[in-house]
Amino acid sequence: MSKIKILCILILLLFFKIGNAQFHTLKIPQLSNEVKEQQRLGVTDIIISYCSPTVNNRDVWNDTNVIPQEGEPIPWRAGANMNTTIEFSTDVIIEGMALKKGKYGFHIIPKSNNVYTLLFAHNNNLWGSYYLDIDKDITLSIDVNSEESPFSEKLDYEFFDWKANSVTIGLEWADRRIPFEVKVDINKTVVESFRSELRGINTYHWQAWNDAATWCLNHNTNIEEALQWAERSINGGYGGFAANKNFSNLNTKARLLKRLKKDKDFKAVVNDIESIYSSPGEAFQFGRELLNFKEYESALDFAIKARKKFSDTWFLAINEGLARYFLGNTEEAISIIEEVISKAPQHYHNRFNTVVKEMKAGIYKIPN
Repeated sequence: MSKIKILCILILLLFFKIGNAQFHTLKIPQLSNEVKEQQRLGVTDIIISYCSPTVNNRDVWNDTNVIPQEGEPIPWRAGANMNTTIEFSTDVIIEGMALKKGKYGFHIIPKSNNVYTLLFAHNNNLWGSYYLDIDKDITLSIDVNSEESPFSEKLDYEFFDWKANSVTIGLEWADRRIPFEVKVDINKTVVESFRSELRGINTYHWQAWNDAATWCLNHNTNIEEALQWAERSINGGYGGFAANKNFSNLNTKARLLKRLKKDKDFKAVVNDIESIYSSPGEAFQFGRELLNFKEYESALDFAIKARKKFSDTWFLAINEGLARYFLGNTEEAISIIEEVISKAPQHYHNRFNTVVKEMKAGIYKIPN
């Protein structure tokens, strides 16, 4: 029987069923239940909607009444009932091939030797695959190899092999899995997301601007714009609305300026921080930042002032000792660290004794 005749029979059967159906809004249990899987990769939302058939003692991967083979007479809908859909909220890369953000109908063509062609169709609202036009509807077509998997009575989609910028999605049914990798440009997608979100309700929250700037700093991307975001966190928006100058966003700004090698502006921010920090923890944190920046003279000056401000806090002496060591005053440094040992809780002693030994040997380095 020809492909056209088979397709006509399928269409007639479908219309017969529809003609005798009662259209209403009652929820009636279906053999192939509707499923929606949603996961987030970075800031990219991935949503898969499908109907899940059961194996029901069938050889599903070889029964052509269940899964058409070689695209004859049609591709497989990768589920049941309506075509499976997969939606990406940002641009993605599927098995090395670029795919624009959007919602796609998902269809599969089984081939020989466990090879499967995955079809992503911009026409995403079809009943099954009956009306899929492979020449006109397909945005992306890729071939992947299937693999064995633990038995699954119900067809489902699993997300696994997670990495910072990629995840593998696997259609699993019976004893087989069809996997494909989804990858994103994490820096590009996150920065674009920040730009969009910071125009909404987050524009009124200094924390959002600061967190966006900090993320860029930690990932060494978009540094110039991140500096603008840090300044927005500090100075607020139009007319200074929602301004909030504090230790956190000043510290972020200082780190960004140092990354950009804007030393003059960096020193001005150090002065701002000296006038605004309000706790021993903040003093210790920024003192350590100065040491990491190799701003040893500034670190020493900052540490001395912090110790005077919080004279009963033992751990602030650590930064002073380290600053003196890196400025070449090893004896003074060791004396200060030994003083720290006499005041610190017992569980810190071994670490500080090691620091003293390394200072005496001239090999001490600040841990990353």
